[in-house]
Amino acid sequence: MASLVEELVILLKEETEDYKKLAEYGEEKRQILIDGDVAALEKLTVLEKSASDELVVKGNRQATLLNDIATVLGKSKDGITVTKLIEYLDSQPKVQEKLKEAKDALIESVKELQEINGTNSVLLAQAIEMAEFDITLFKSMRQAPETANYGRDAYNTGAILGSSGFDAKQ
Repeated sequence: MASLVEELVILLKEETEDYKKLAEYGEEKRQILIDGDVAALEKLTVLEKSASDELVVKGNRQATLLNDIATVLGKSKDGITVTKLIEYLDSQPKVQEKLKEAKDALIESVKELQEINGTNSVLLAQAIEMAEFDITLFKSMRQAPETANYGRDAYNTGAILGSSGFDAKQ
């Protein structure tokens, strides 16, 4: 039982390091978004995907460990969490403290990552908005004025000017 809990503590610490790595990637992403470097963003996205895949594997391993510990303790496997496990380990304060510290560190690193991702989300939304503005601006630069752009049937034709933007004859 103690070895299972020790393995869980080690796994939680590894997950914490993975979340810290993702937070570092998030900091890099912030600058990449500000710079508008698409190639660097693609490379960083691959690294983030790899780290996320590792977290999924570790999350599955954590669930398995928690189920094994619940079996050893004679508790229900349904809804077993690290927090509940900490409550179950009242008779082992040293193990309980290690597990609580690992859990708290993991929660702190996840909160940091959430904050970074929130900032990056706002930056991405602003970048998309700016790109849409640029596209609209470029389209409007080629469009003829609507007040002087009617066909024979008195409807707006929506015609586009030529590539030069100037259609007067000399």
